Amino acid sequence: MVEVKPAAIHGFGTMPQLPGDAHHPLTIGELSERSGVAASALHFYERNGLISAVRTTGNQRRYRRDMLRRVAFIRVSQRVGIPLKDIRAALESLPENRTPTKRDWSRLSARWRNELDARITALEHLRRDLDGCIGCGCLSLKACRLQNPGDDLGTGGTGARRWDG
Repeated sequence: MVEVKPAAIHGFGTMPQLPGDAHHPLTIGELSERSGVAASALHFYERNGLISAVRTTGNQRRYRRDMLRRVAFIRVSQRVGIPLKDIRAALESLPENRTPTKRDWSRLSARWRNELDARITALEHLRRDLDGCIGCGCLSLKACRLQNPGDDLGTGGTGARRWDG
Protein backbone atom coordinates (compact mmCIF):
# COMPACT_ATOMS: atom_id res chain seq x y z
CA MET A 1 0.00 0.00 0.00
CA VAL A 2 1.34 3.43 -0.97
CA GLU A 3 1.20 6.08 1.70
CA VAL A 4 -0.19 9.43 0.51
CA LYS A 5 1.36 12.43 2.22
CA PRO A 6 0.34 16.08 1.95
CA ALA A 7 2.98 18.27 0.33
CA ALA A 8 3.26 22.02 0.17
CA ILE A 9 4.06 23.22 -3.33
CA HIS A 10 5.04 26.80 -3.97
CA GLY A 11 1.96 28.56 -5.35
CA PHE A 12 -0.26 25.50 -4.99
CA GLY A 13 -1.06 25.14 -1.29
CA THR A 14 -1.30 21.73 0.30
CA MET A 15 -2.60 18.73 -1.62
CA PRO A 16 -2.15 14.96 -1.34
CA GLN A 17 0.79 13.60 -3.31
CA LEU A 18 2.19 10.18 -3.96
CA PRO A 19 5.75 9.64 -2.74
CA GLY A 20 8.22 10.92 -5.31
CA ASP A 21 5.69 13.37 -6.76
CA ALA A 22 5.70 15.81 -3.86
CA HIS A 23 7.20 18.69 -5.83
CA HIS A 24 6.18 17.80 -9.35
CA PRO A 25 3.25 19.76 -10.72
CA LEU A 26 2.30 18.83 -14.28
CA THR A 27 3.55 20.53 -17.43
CA ILE A 28 1.07 21.23 -20.21
CA GLY A 29 2.39 18.19 -22.07
CA GLU A 30 1.98 15.93 -19.05
CA LEU A 31 -1.53 17.21 -18.38
CA SER A 32 -2.39 16.70 -22.04
CA GLU A 33 -1.00 13.18 -22.12
CA ARG A 34 -2.57 12.13 -18.81
CA SER A 35 -5.99 13.64 -19.57
CA GLY A 36 -6.15 12.76 -23.27
CA VAL A 37 -6.99 16.39 -24.06
CA ALA A 38 -5.00 18.38 -26.61
CA ALA A 39 -2.76 21.12 -25.26
CA SER A 40 -4.67 23.65 -27.38
CA ALA A 41 -7.91 22.64 -25.61
CA LEU A 42 -6.19 23.01 -22.23
CA HIS A 43 -5.07 26.52 -23.22
CA PHE A 44 -8.68 27.25 -24.23
CA TYR A 45 -9.97 25.96 -20.87
CA GLU A 46 -7.44 28.12 -19.06
CA ARG A 47 -8.34 31.25 -21.07
CA ASN A 48 -11.99 30.63 -20.21
CA GLY A 49 -11.38 30.21 -16.48
CA LEU A 50 -12.11 26.49 -16.29
CA ILE A 51 -8.63 25.42 -15.17
CA SER A 52 -5.68 27.35 -13.81
CA ALA A 53 -1.92 27.15 -13.81
CA VAL A 54 0.94 28.95 -12.19
CA ARG A 55 3.96 30.16 -14.13
CA THR A 56 7.55 29.22 -13.46
CA THR A 57 10.32 31.79 -13.48
CA GLY A 58 10.82 30.74 -17.12
CA ASN A 59 7.13 31.57 -17.80
CA GLN A 60 6.12 27.93 -18.30
CA ARG A 61 2.72 26.71 -17.13
CA ARG A 62 2.55 24.26 -14.25
CA TYR A 63 -0.71 22.57 -13.25
CA ARG A 64 -1.66 21.07 -9.92
CA ARG A 65 -2.37 17.37 -10.21
CA ASP A 66 -6.01 17.92 -9.25
CA MET A 67 -6.46 19.68 -12.61
CA LEU A 68 -6.70 16.16 -14.08
CA ARG A 69 -10.02 15.70 -12.29
CA ARG A 70 -11.23 19.16 -13.33
CA VAL A 71 -10.41 18.37 -16.96
CA ALA A 72 -12.27 15.06 -16.67
CA PHE A 73 -15.26 16.91 -15.16
CA ILE A 74 -15.20 19.42 -18.04
CA ARG A 75 -14.99 16.71 -20.71
CA VAL A 76 -17.83 14.63 -19.27
CA SER A 77 -19.98 17.75 -18.90
CA GLN A 78 -19.29 18.71 -22.51
CA ARG A 79 -20.12 15.19 -23.74
CA VAL A 80 -23.59 15.43 -22.26
CA GLY A 81 -24.09 18.82 -23.91
CA ILE A 82 -23.55 21.25 -21.05
CA PRO A 83 -22.43 24.67 -22.38
CA LEU A 84 -19.02 25.90 -21.20
CA LYS A 85 -20.60 28.90 -19.45
CA ASP A 86 -22.63 26.49 -17.29
CA ILE A 87 -19.58 24.32 -16.63
CA ARG A 88 -17.60 27.39 -15.57
CA ALA A 89 -20.45 28.51 -13.27
CA ALA A 90 -20.58 25.02 -11.74
CA LEU A 91 -16.83 25.01 -11.09
CA GLU A 92 -16.97 28.54 -9.66
CA SER A 93 -19.72 27.42 -7.26
CA LEU A 94 -17.31 25.05 -5.54
CA PRO A 95 -15.63 26.33 -2.36
CA GLU A 96 -12.23 27.85 -3.15
CA ASN A 97 -12.62 26.65 -6.77
CA ARG A 98 -11.62 23.17 -5.64
CA THR A 99 -11.80 20.08 -7.78
CA PRO A 100 -15.27 18.48 -7.93
CA THR A 101 -15.90 15.42 -5.79
CA LYS A 102 -18.41 12.63 -6.47
CA ARG A 103 -20.87 14.45 -4.19
CA ASP A 104 -20.34 17.70 -6.17
CA TRP A 105 -20.96 15.87 -9.44
CA SER A 106 -24.24 14.45 -8.09
CA ARG A 107 -25.41 17.90 -6.98
CA LEU A 108 -24.36 19.65 -10.18
CA SER A 109 -25.66 16.97 -12.52
CA ALA A 110 -29.05 17.07 -10.76
CA ARG A 111 -29.28 20.75 -11.77
CA TRP A 112 -28.62 19.84 -15.39
CA ARG A 113 -30.95 16.83 -15.52
CA ASN A 114 -34.14 18.80 -16.35
CA GLU A 115 -32.36 20.68 -19.12
CA LEU A 116 -31.01 17.43 -20.57
CA ASP A 117 -34.42 15.77 -20.36
CA ALA A 118 -35.96 18.72 -22.25
CA ARG A 119 -33.27 18.44 -24.94
CA ILE A 120 -33.83 14.70 -25.27
CA THR A 121 -37.58 15.25 -25.67
CA ALA A 122 -37.01 17.96 -28.30
CA LEU A 123 -34.60 15.72 -30.22
CA GLU A 124 -37.05 12.81 -30.13
CA HIS A 125 -39.76 15.09 -31.55
CA LEU A 126 -37.37 16.35 -34.20
CA ARG A 127 -36.45 12.80 -35.19
CA ARG A 128 -40.10 11.78 -35.43
CA ASP A 129 -41.13 14.92 -37.37
CA LEU A 130 -38.08 14.82 -39.61
CA ASP A 131 -39.26 11.54 -41.14
CA GLY A 132 -42.57 13.17 -42.05
CA CYS A 133 -40.86 16.16 -43.59
CA ILE A 134 -38.50 14.06 -45.68
CA GLY A 135 -41.46 11.90 -46.77
CA CYS A 136 -43.54 14.78 -48.14
CA GLY A 137 -40.65 16.89 -49.45
CA CYS A 138 -42.91 19.96 -49.58
CA LEU A 139 -40.51 22.38 -47.86
CA SER A 140 -43.60 24.52 -47.36
CA LEU A 141 -43.98 26.45 -44.14
CA LYS A 142 -47.76 26.26 -44.59
CA ALA A 143 -48.06 22.65 -43.48
CA CYS A 144 -44.57 21.83 -42.20
CA ARG A 145 -44.67 20.03 -38.85
CA LEU A 146 -41.10 21.17 -38.11
CA GLN A 147 -41.26 24.91 -38.80
CA ASN A 148 -44.97 25.61 -38.41
CA PRO A 149 -46.70 22.96 -36.28
CA GLY A 150 -50.48 23.08 -36.71
CA ASP A 151 -50.11 25.93 -39.26
CA ASP A 152 -50.12 28.41 -36.35
CA LEU A 153 -48.48 31.05 -38.54
CA GLY A 154 -51.37 30.83 -41.06
CA THR A 155 -53.74 32.42 -38.55
CA GLY A 156 -51.86 35.71 -38.95
CA GLY A 157 -52.53 35.97 -42.68
CA THR A 158 -50.45 35.38 -45.76
CA GLY A 159 -46.80 36.17 -46.30
CA ALA A 160 -43.63 35.68 -44.32
CA ARG A 161 -44.44 35.81 -40.61
CA ARG A 162 -41.07 34.92 -39.12
CA TRP A 163 -39.19 37.59 -41.02
CA ASP A 164 -41.36 40.63 -40.24
CA GLY A 165 -39.56 43.33 -38.25
